[in-house]
Amino acid sequence: MRKFQSLKRNVSIRSPKKKFIIFTEGKNTEPTYFKALKGSLKGAIVDIEIIDAAGVPKTIADKASERSKKIGPKKSLSSFEENDEIWAVFDKDEHPYVTEAIQKCESTKVGVAFSNPCFELWLILHFEDFDKPDHRHDVQKHLEKLCTDYDRNARKTTDCVKLVSVIEEAEKRAEIQLKRRIAEGEPPSEPYTTVFKLTRSMRMADQANEKPPQA
Repeated sequence: MRKFQSLKRNVSIRSPKKKFIIFTEGKNTEPTYFKALKGSLKGAIVDIEIIDAAGVPKTIADKASERSKKIGPKKSLSSFEENDEIWAVFDKDEHPYVTEAIQKCESTKVGVAFSNPCFELWLILHFEDFDKPDHRHDVQKHLEKLCTDYDRNARKTTDCVKLVSVIEEAEKRAEIQLKRRIAEGEPPSEPYTTVFKLTRSMRMADQANEKPPQA
């Protein structure tokens, strides 16, 4: 008997789109950076939603936690929403209730990208190690020396496209820096940043999509 091949096509199975919902304290530097990072990712599987100028750390934690509850396991979600990650990006600066903000985020499954003293520390680590326990204004001054287009008193941003091209080096420096601070005592003192946890998560999600689809 003659055998006929099935007309059923093999369907490529790809992971659903993964969205990173990022609540940021700043309205210039952080949004510009994460948009540049998104632009550097190769796949279309990673998307970002940025809620900028979201307030002080406690307010950011409250807003991010509320958003997290809406996509919690008790909700009826699409496969897209189930993949979402929510992150709070804020600094130590002179803000009150920072510890409480971090704890609230952690208790509601919100990722924390925290910088002490400020986000500019993370940008510096794209160029070099930085271990001085300086005030945020001094950290910003140091960034000005490395990025001539950055102005701490006006346009608090820089060409972040050039920074994300060396993001893996920044992640390694930040991770080693954090280990040094923890070795010195708990809680860790400045300077340190956990922004690398967010950027690495975004890059890993993008790289996971580069694998050949299953038939």
